[in-house]
Amino acid sequence: MIHTIKGDTWKGPFTEQQQKEALAALEEGQVLFFPSLSFSLKSQELALLSPHFADPRSKNIGYDSKQKKVGGAKGTQKEVIALGDMLGRYATEAQALVESILPYYKKTFEKARTSYRPMEIAGRRSSYRKDDTLLHVDSFPSSPVQGKRILRVFTNINPHGQKREWRLGEPFQKVVERFIPQCRKPLWGSSWLLEKLHITKSHRTLYDHYMLQMHDTMKADDYYQKTAQQIDFSFPSASTWIVYTDLTSHAAMVGQYALEQTFYLPVEGMAVAELSPLRILESFLGRSLV
Repeated sequence: MIHTIKGDTWKGPFTEQQQKEALAALEEGQVLFFPSLSFSLKSQELALLSPHFADPRSKNIGYDSKQKKVGGAKGTQKEVIALGDMLGRYATEAQALVESILPYYKKTFEKARTSYRPMEIAGRRSSYRKDDTLLHVDSFPSSPVQGKRILRVFTNINPHGQKREWRLGEPFQKVVERFIPQCRKPLWGSSWLLEKLHITKSHRTLYDHYMLQMHDTMKADDYYQKTAQQIDFSFPSASTWIVYTDLTSHAAMVGQYALEQTFYLPVEGMAVAELSPLRILESFLGRSLV
């Protein structure tokens, strides 16, 4: 489930063979792991490594590259600007990495939200739906992706050498076979109403509905969480990894101080579209979902 790649610079270079193997591994649900790829903080940014900057009402500190806007943070104007500068720089580096190791996606992938996670995962209180220590596949309640892939780059920037510990679960096909039969069909008109009331930012397709239902049902099943096929893996400080979080069942158990960059990719932009959650779900349900 872990595909290790040597390299300590965000722009590579990577060989054609490395690129080919990375693309195949990623689309099959493996995690691309760069054990020596760190994100260098500027000296003044070290002061930002504190949970003090996290707004308790938000899950993470977020950054919108297009609007150059920071959300979910607290602090002085100077500190918030510094957070934005750090996250903007990380967004640029993460994009360079994806373009270098996955050039097949270069023309079709889209940069989305950047996040900074300064809080310790272990012991953090939240509803089960927001509890990232439970195995799940990603689906965003308010931001439907309408079949697009969710590709994420993570970097552990913990200054004390603390690892970021994950659990990686069973293949997506098995998750679908177990949980989709338990998922409710959407109520007639519910997607229109959710968008009309601005509960969702856009139209929630059948794909988004079933992915969200599966996300919630997985997290609510205590027996599954304890007994599902899974492995533990620790990402050291100063390492980076890339994963399709809509395909790879995962849970973050322990760790503090990480950066994350999300990208969206249309299914048509994949090398093997049949490996996408959209196509797997459509095959299982026997109908179009977008």
